[in-house]
Amino acid sequence: MVKHFVLLCLTLTALIHAQDQSGFISIDCGVVDEPSYKDETTGIQYNSDGNATDTGINRSISSEYMVKSLERRFWNVRSFPEGTRNCYTFHLPRMNSNKRFIRARFMYGNYDGKHSLPKFDLYLGPNFWDSVVFENASTVTTMEIVHVATSDYIQICLVNTNEGTPFISTVEIRVLNDGTYVSESIQLLERFDVGLQEGQIVRYPDDIYDRIWSPYNPHGWKQISTTLAVANGGPFSYGVPSTVLKTAATPENASDNLRFSYQLSNGAVRFYVYMYFAEIEKLVADQTREFDVYVNGALLQNNASLPFLGHGTLIYISSEPETVLQIWINRTNKATMTPILNGIELYEGKTLNLPETDQNDVGAIMQIKSTYNIKQIWQGDPCSPKTDMWKGVNCSYNGHNQPRITSLNLSSSGLNGNIALAISNLKLIQYLNIGGNKLSGSIPSKLSERTRNGSLFILSVGGNPHLCFSSPCHTRNKIVIPLVVTAVAALILSAALSFIYRRRLQVVVNRHKLSCFNKTVSVDSKKQEFTYSEVRSITNNFERVVGKGGFGTVYHGCIGETQVAVKMLTASTQGYQQFQTEANILTRVHHKCLTPLIGYCNEGNRTALIYEYMTNGDLSDKLSGESQTFLDWNQRLQIALDAAVGLEYLHNGCKPPIVHRDVKTRNILLNENLRAKISDFGLSRIFSDEGDTHVSTVIAGTPGYLDPEYYITNRLNEKSDVFSFGVVLLEIITGRTAILKSSVKTHIIKWVSSILEDDGEIDGIMDPRLQGDYDSEAARKVVDVAMVCVAPSSVNRPSISQVAMELKLCFPIGELRSASSGSIEIASMNEISGFSSLAR
Repeated sequence: MVKHFVLLCLTLTALIHAQDQSGFISIDCGVVDEPSYKDETTGIQYNSDGNATDTGINRSISSEYMVKSLERRFWNVRSFPEGTRNCYTFHLPRMNSNKRFIRARFMYGNYDGKHSLPKFDLYLGPNFWDSVVFENASTVTTMEIVHVATSDYIQICLVNTNEGTPFISTVEIRVLNDGTYVSESIQLLERFDVGLQEGQIVRYPDDIYDRIWSPYNPHGWKQISTTLAVANGGPFSYGVPSTVLKTAATPENASDNLRFSYQLSNGAVRFYVYMYFAEIEKLVADQTREFDVYVNGALLQNNASLPFLGHGTLIYISSEPETVLQIWINRTNKATMTPILNGIELYEGKTLNLPETDQNDVGAIMQIKSTYNIKQIWQGDPCSPKTDMWKGVNCSYNGHNQPRITSLNLSSSGLNGNIALAISNLKLIQYLNIGGNKLSGSIPSKLSERTRNGSLFILSVGGNPHLCFSSPCHTRNKIVIPLVVTAVAALILSAALSFIYRRRLQVVVNRHKLSCFNKTVSVDSKKQEFTYSEVRSITNNFERVVGKGGFGTVYHGCIGETQVAVKMLTASTQGYQQFQTEANILTRVHHKCLTPLIGYCNEGNRTALIYEYMTNGDLSDKLSGESQTFLDWNQRLQIALDAAVGLEYLHNGCKPPIVHRDVKTRNILLNENLRAKISDFGLSRIFSDEGDTHVSTVIAGTPGYLDPEYYITNRLNEKSDVFSFGVVLLEIITGRTAILKSSVKTHIIKWVSSILEDDGEIDGIMDPRLQGDYDSEAARKVVDVAMVCVAPSSVNRPSISQVAMELKLCFPIGELRSASSGSIEIASMNEISGFSSLAR
């Protein structure tokens, strides 16, 4: 039990006068004739609810309930016949206090003509507030709560419980001083002005907080009052109106005490009781009013007395939930006058466990919602509860801390206009997909900066034909990229030179088995076009083979102290085509998850491409079991995510998009930190038009990874890469190859499917070398992602953006290495300098 009693004298306090309506939010729900009006009794300005909710319909109550005494704000309701959860969102004005008094009121009035009283639930943000029930069609049901707002927004939500259509009549939000009431959320049970005449109420402007005080005059209590002003100031006065303090009750029988009783019918609560006392009778010298206060049999306050026109507040908070409240105010032996009570408020404690979304994120997402006029799909709190998270939004949760928005997917949502600047205010967002819309203008500089520094993990903007990638935007002619014509090869290489010249060669000193120490070969490290003789020197006469592909051999080499990989293309038409294709792509795209091009050689029929050397080789080697490096589960997840991010860039970050066509473990290379980069773009295809959904082409790829739909139809699209990536994921999970090495060649998809169909458990397919050291739930999710990637029909496969996002969510909190996680830079064919000479 908590108690607190403060006596205040007139000489120590001043009267609190009615304040203005600063901070008031007064909403007439469903009003249609006027957007705002002033209540004739209180002078409060009421506004329509059109700006606070996007759903529901306006209805009027039945004429039989439209009596003369009915306040105007109950003439109409807003009803919500569609959807389970419908919400109001109120932007709170900045005030000196975050404590709010919130009141929602409901009067059925047979507005729907069904003569059936509904029942539904009321939520404050993500938290259950109470169930709304009705005694009859004409009674007003009121829900009031004192709540400390944690953001600049408050959501009030009505939830359909299949017991009738939710509706609401009015919402009123008022600002309280920080010191008023407790800091917990408390819901009103009763508020009484003891001694007030029946049929009257007290509220604003008498009550500065617009609380509604009802009369309380039980049998055996005598009403008393004064016309004198009673001081109602002081730190513990709670702004109780002087009007309330000027009325009181005492026992009719001089020998009786005051007894107040309250009983709950639906469970125990923690009671919060505020009792208000004021001495409004002028006592003569031989008169004394002194009393003790007991609550549920325990003494709360003894020997309480007040000077004339002084007042005091007594607070009781139950330490345990209770169902009954019994208050006795007893005269002491010393007293000659009966005890007195002027007012009383009863609250119950409300436990609102679910934290609301961070206020900065809420502010940003609300601006985005307003900019793009997103309505029905976004209701209430963006992140909380998890079950009602907004469509297209993902959030991070950390205990009782406020959730933060970490991803936003607004792809193919019919958005137009510029990219909303408020997106940049989502400080923890790591994934943003706004592709497939009609956005125009340029990408905000803050977003571009975040893609470069890695804080924005994925930025997908493809499919916005009027979006440009520089600021200010410049109109340019579309560029045609020839892939085969030999005559343009020199131009492509010229473009490569122009691009590479702008790159400073990063010197990386490696201490792995292959190194560049003690080399005597001297080649200009700033040079980009190399002669065949220089290539021989770089590779020490092609001494070390580090890989072989369909169109050539890869050698280890050194330029100064920098290790490089030199791919010598075969002297064939296909080899030269691959050289053209790869040079074209790697000179116009650059990304941390793609192998960077350092230089080239084009001397007669000798062609070579020179890349950054990846010291840990390819993924296929690491998964084979023959490598000395063992990949643990988190390393495998990171590699998969890096590869997915690289593909996402090709599909959505490039304009027009690029399909790799040969995604496999051997084309995923690993650097010294086991971070993955996609390589070998010789079979890649650039879509001739960004709006194309597919291209028809000769079949190319590697058996085991080849999309069966592409193989049958010759129709290539980005989902072909998704299929191949799904096979790679299965290899990462199982440690097995795409085509299992056994007497009967079995595809890994068939093998995994058979095990999952037998018992549904993943233990039988996980790489046994992991020895169970992985999170089973996360591993199951990765398996599910892999299996949906390899769906036979491309329409049933996810986009690579969705795959990347799902993989990111599989990481334990804090394990994702985002510092170098690949900035998503947007490359446009129209925006890469050095290619303009090709458009003729």
